[in-house]
Amino acid sequence: MWLFLLPGLSRNGFNDSPISFQCDGFGKVLASMGAFSFSPVPRKEGNKMKKMVFLGWLIVFLPAMVFAQEKIEAPIWNVGDKWVFDREGPMEVIGGDVQWYSVKFSEGIFPKDASGIAVFERSTLNVKYLLGKDKRKDYRGFRKKILNFPLTLGKQWKDLFERNELGPIGGIGRAEYQETFRSLGWEEVEVRAGKFKAIKLEYKFVRSFGFGSGAENKAWYWYSPEAKNLVKCQYEKGYIEGSDERRDWKLVSYELKK
Repeated sequence: MWLFLLPGLSRNGFNDSPISFQCDGFGKVLASMGAFSFSPVPRKEGNKMKKMVFLGWLIVFLPAMVFAQEKIEAPIWNVGDKWVFDREGPMEVIGGDVQWYSVKFSEGIFPKDASGIAVFERSTLNVKYLLGKDKRKDYRGFRKKILNFPLTLGKQWKDLFERNELGPIGGIGRAEYQETFRSLGWEEVEVRAGKFKAIKLEYKFVRSFGFGSGAENKAWYWYSPEAKNLVKCQYEKGYIEGSDERRDWKLVSYELKK
């Protein structure tokens, strides 16, 4: 029975050829690694020893392999789902179909003082559009990919957007924002809405204007599968978006419809 694949190993280190482990051949694999050597023993006892060594390796490595491959799929939102935060406006799902969710929001993951209706892609929860007078307008702004399902530990992704802004010496110019995102790992988070097991996301952006680039800005977000949304945000000291300094926020309450 074939069990799993690992990178090929030699006495000199790793090579590019994968190897598969079988129960009966595991002693040979270990011997080729120089990790163990086996003295002549009766066949029955030798097979028993090899199986014991094999099970020992499974106990050590299998939990780490399963943990590394853990995948968090996009939650299913329902009309009426609502999340209230202490320093940001609420979010409420007001519509949806097989491809999109319509969400009424105020601030939150969006720029400060922004409010309206956003359209989230159902499979990824990327923010695709903003609605204005029943017309969809492509959303090109901060954090449209802060939720980018499926999530796995160590996953990294990027985004880039541009917008017209006032330059450092006056005049309107084109500013470019390069965003990077990274899934860091699980943490226990306690906020007013409760205690949650959440996956921590790192967010960074750098603004470029003309030939110059500004300082890197960084923030962290915690996503809870139980709450089906972000439950906490923490900004690095001195974090600035445009001329606005943002403040940390946490989930106060939430209501999920069935």
